[in-house]
Amino acid sequence: MAQKHELPKLPYELNALEPVISAEIMDLHYNKHHQGYVNNLNAALEKYEQAEKENDLAAEINLQSAINFNGGGHLNHSIFWTNLASPSAGGGTPPSGALADAINQDFGSLENFISQFNGKTGPIQGSGWGWLGYNKAKDRLEIATCANQDPLCKTGLIPLLGIDVWEHAYYLVYKNARPKYLEEIWKVVNWQNVAERYQKAKS
Repeated sequence: MAQKHELPKLPYELNALEPVISAEIMDLHYNKHHQGYVNNLNAALEKYEQAEKENDLAAEINLQSAINFNGGGHLNHSIFWTNLASPSAGGGTPPSGALADAINQDFGSLENFISQFNGKTGPIQGSGWGWLGYNKAKDRLEIATCANQDPLCKTGLIPLLGIDVWEHAYYLVYKNARPKYLEEIWKVVNWQNVAERYQKAKS
């Protein structure tokens, strides 16, 4: 029996990230979009399991894109929610310790990193994600972008911080001004969570 994936519990209230991200956006994004990826992933995995039983290779191949898209959507959003926090819970507080040292070493400063990140993520055509990832082989931080819901793991990088730039992540507040959304979201980035992911990735 294929394991059922579930919507992870949100670590804060829907209105916790206001005014950067509105409660209305959070409700739609979390309860509708993310739940949709989970539902569709479970349905695709069920069909895949059936295809395996029937030794139907064509069906297995055809299901790969649905598993990649919805599985990626589930993975990406599960990281995204933990990467954010209200300012009262530490959101926007600059990183310190090993993560801060790595950012300074690989990008010059936090300001330079944010500028480079927004410069690469803002122009993504259509929908996608901007990522701060860890390259284990080179022991360095790297910025990467992924189209649609492609997960960062497909690039070989370990995901530390992901920013969703699908229109559903910002349009109700920022309309077509994606650069403004990217400017504001750093006020609610949970650097403590990013630091924990970095520490785990290095170990």
